Amino acid sequence: MRILVPFEATEPKTRLDGVLATDERTAFAQAMLRDVVRACRDAGHDPEVVATAEVDVCVPVSVDDRPLSEAVNARLAATGDPVGVVVADLALLTPGAVDRLVAAAADADVAVAPGRGGGTNGLVVAHPDFRVDFHGVSFRDHLAAADAVGAEVTVVDSMRLSTDVDEPADLVEVLLHGEGEAAAWLREVGFELDAGAEGRVGVARRG
Repeated sequence: MRILVPFEATEPKTRLDGVLATDERTAFAQAMLRDVVRACRDAGHDPEVVATAEVDVCVPVSVDDRPLSEAVNARLAATGDPVGVVVADLALLTPGAVDRLVAAAADADVAVAPGRGGGTNGLVVAHPDFRVDFHGVSFRDHLAAADAVGAEVTVVDSMRLSTDVDEPADLVEVLLHGEGEAAAWLREVGFELDAGAEGRVGVARRG
């Protein structure tokens, strides 16, 4: 299956600027992107990065500076085949999690994997009239969009698909559960788990 991986290449992961310098945010975002691409490819699919600027990754890259939803919808409208969409900051993604998302679409028009906080981290779209909208409470909005076009929906409940990395606190999950390049990158630059004075797990950086 063709799987679109949208990627903000110009100013990635701005909410991590309290713990990462600008060049580090770029390096970390690209490490997560490569993890996502690798998981999709290892699951037997054909990932295609849709980026706002050129990015070095070992799969086809389409440069498209339109807003995310518009760029994805243009590609959905241009094909009659099922298409997957997986966001680029799923540092915990594995081939097995990709398999779950794709398999969920076997008996539905749309499979959707919610993210934390009301977002959407993964979709498989087989209905010709369904379009995405990644702004706001996009999980709720995608359910409504499917209902509006008469599309049957399956919701995929997956920790690895739901955990996108936006805030410094999210780095805990990468260090705990990550198996790929992004987790290795964090450890290499000195990040480690920190239980803290009150026992709540956070991250600390050596040096």
